[in-house]
Amino acid sequence: QVHLVESGGGLVQAGDSLRLSCAASGRTSSINAMGWFRQAPGKERELVAAIHWNSGMTGYADSVKGRVTISSDNTKNTVYLQMNSLKTEDTAVYYCAAGPVVTVTPSLTLRGDYWGQGTQVAVSS
Repeated sequence: QVHLVESGGGLVQAGDSLRLSCAASGRTSSINAMGWFRQAPGKERELVAAIHWNSGMTGYADSVKGRVTISSDNTKNTVYLQMNSLKTEDTAVYYCAAGPVVTVTPSLTLRGDYWGQGTQVAVSS
Protein backbone atom coordinates (compact mmCIF):
# COMPACT_ATOMS: atom_id res chain seq x y z
CA GLN A 1 0.00 0.00 0.00
CA VAL A 2 1.14 3.53 -0.79
CA HIS A 3 -0.08 6.50 1.22
CA LEU A 4 -0.13 9.95 -0.37
CA VAL A 5 -0.50 13.24 1.49
CA GLU A 6 -0.95 16.48 -0.43
CA SER A 7 -0.44 20.05 0.71
CA GLY A 8 -0.21 23.52 -0.75
CA GLY A 9 -3.63 24.30 -2.14
CA GLY A 10 -5.43 27.54 -1.49
CA LEU A 11 -7.15 30.61 -2.87
CA VAL A 12 -5.11 32.81 -5.18
CA GLN A 13 -5.70 35.45 -7.81
CA ALA A 14 -5.31 34.98 -11.53
CA GLY A 15 -1.67 35.35 -12.49
CA ASP A 16 -0.39 34.14 -9.13
CA SER A 17 1.73 31.07 -8.48
CA LEU A 18 1.17 28.08 -6.24
CA ARG A 19 3.17 24.99 -5.37
CA LEU A 20 1.57 21.72 -4.42
CA SER A 21 3.45 18.97 -2.61
CA CYS A 22 2.72 15.28 -2.33
CA ALA A 23 4.60 13.03 0.07
CA ALA A 24 4.49 9.29 -0.52
CA SER A 25 5.02 6.64 2.13
CA GLY A 26 4.61 2.91 2.42
CA ARG A 27 5.51 0.56 -0.42
CA THR A 28 6.91 3.25 -2.69
CA SER A 29 9.11 0.66 -4.39
CA SER A 30 5.93 -0.70 -6.00
CA ILE A 31 5.31 2.45 -8.06
CA ASN A 32 7.27 3.95 -10.94
CA ALA A 33 5.32 7.11 -11.66
CA MET A 34 3.52 9.87 -9.82
CA GLY A 35 1.37 12.65 -11.06
CA TRP A 36 -1.28 15.24 -10.44
CA PHE A 37 -4.84 15.02 -11.61
CA ARG A 38 -7.53 17.63 -11.16
CA GLN A 39 -11.28 17.67 -11.15
CA ALA A 40 -13.35 20.79 -11.58
CA PRO A 41 -17.05 20.88 -10.66
CA GLY A 42 -19.11 19.10 -13.28
CA LYS A 43 -16.07 17.88 -15.16
CA GLU A 44 -14.19 14.62 -15.37
CA ARG A 45 -10.91 14.11 -13.59
CA GLU A 46 -8.00 14.89 -15.89
CA LEU A 47 -4.27 14.32 -15.75
CA VAL A 48 -2.34 17.55 -15.31
CA ALA A 49 1.23 16.31 -15.11
CA ALA A 50 3.17 13.11 -14.55
CA ILE A 51 6.72 12.18 -13.73
CA HIS A 52 8.59 8.89 -14.06
CA TRP A 53 10.18 8.17 -10.73
CA ASN A 54 13.57 6.88 -11.92
CA SER A 55 14.23 8.71 -15.17
CA GLY A 56 12.59 12.02 -14.31
CA MET A 57 10.71 11.98 -17.60
CA THR A 58 7.67 14.25 -17.44
CA GLY A 59 4.42 14.77 -19.27
CA TYR A 60 1.89 17.59 -19.24
CA ALA A 61 -1.63 18.30 -20.34
CA ASP A 62 -1.77 20.75 -23.22
CA SER A 63 -3.80 23.14 -21.08
CA VAL A 64 -0.95 23.66 -18.62
CA LYS A 65 2.18 23.34 -20.76
CA GLY A 66 4.53 26.24 -20.20
CA ARG A 67 2.85 27.22 -16.93
CA VAL A 68 3.25 24.12 -14.80
CA THR A 69 6.31 22.12 -13.77
CA ILE A 70 6.29 18.76 -12.04
CA SER A 71 9.39 17.69 -10.14
CA SER A 72 10.40 15.14 -7.59
CA ASP A 73 12.73 14.72 -4.67
CA ASN A 74 13.35 11.01 -4.56
CA THR A 75 15.20 11.27 -1.26
CA LYS A 76 11.99 12.54 0.32
CA ASN A 77 9.56 10.50 -1.81
CA THR A 78 7.91 13.80 -2.63
CA VAL A 79 6.50 15.21 -5.84
CA TYR A 80 5.86 18.88 -6.45
CA LEU A 81 3.64 20.77 -8.85
CA GLN A 82 4.72 24.33 -9.46
CA MET A 83 1.92 26.29 -11.09
CA ASN A 84 2.55 29.75 -12.49
CA SER A 85 0.34 32.25 -14.28
CA LEU A 86 -2.72 30.60 -12.79
CA LYS A 87 -6.03 31.06 -14.58
CA THR A 88 -9.57 30.86 -13.28
CA GLU A 89 -10.00 27.68 -15.30
CA ASP A 90 -7.29 26.05 -13.17
CA THR A 91 -9.76 26.04 -10.28
CA ALA A 92 -10.26 22.43 -9.22
CA VAL A 93 -9.52 19.85 -6.60
CA TYR A 94 -6.03 18.56 -7.29
CA TYR A 95 -5.23 14.96 -6.53
CA CYS A 96 -1.85 13.37 -6.23
CA ALA A 97 -1.65 9.89 -7.73
CA ALA A 98 0.87 7.09 -7.93
CA GLY A 99 0.99 4.01 -10.08
CA PRO A 100 2.44 2.46 -13.22
CA VAL A 101 3.29 4.32 -16.39
CA VAL A 102 0.59 3.90 -19.03
CA THR A 103 2.07 5.78 -22.00
CA VAL A 104 5.41 7.39 -22.79
CA THR A 105 4.54 8.91 -26.14
CA PRO A 106 3.15 11.26 -27.16
CA SER A 107 3.13 12.16 -23.49
CA LEU A 108 3.91 10.45 -20.22
CA THR A 109 0.76 9.31 -18.43
CA LEU A 110 0.12 7.04 -15.49
CA ARG A 111 -2.63 4.96 -13.98
CA GLY A 112 -3.66 6.15 -10.57
CA ASP A 113 -3.54 3.09 -8.36
CA TYR A 114 -3.12 5.20 -5.24
CA TRP A 115 -4.65 8.57 -4.52
CA GLY A 116 -4.25 11.40 -2.09
CA GLN A 117 -7.18 13.05 -0.39
CA GLY A 118 -7.16 16.04 -2.72
CA THR A 119 -6.37 19.70 -2.19
CA GLN A 120 -8.50 22.60 -3.38
CA VAL A 121 -7.04 25.21 -5.70
CA ALA A 122 -9.26 28.20 -6.31
CA VAL A 123 -8.23 30.98 -8.67
CA SER A 124 -10.19 34.21 -8.60
CA SER A 125 -10.27 36.79 -11.37
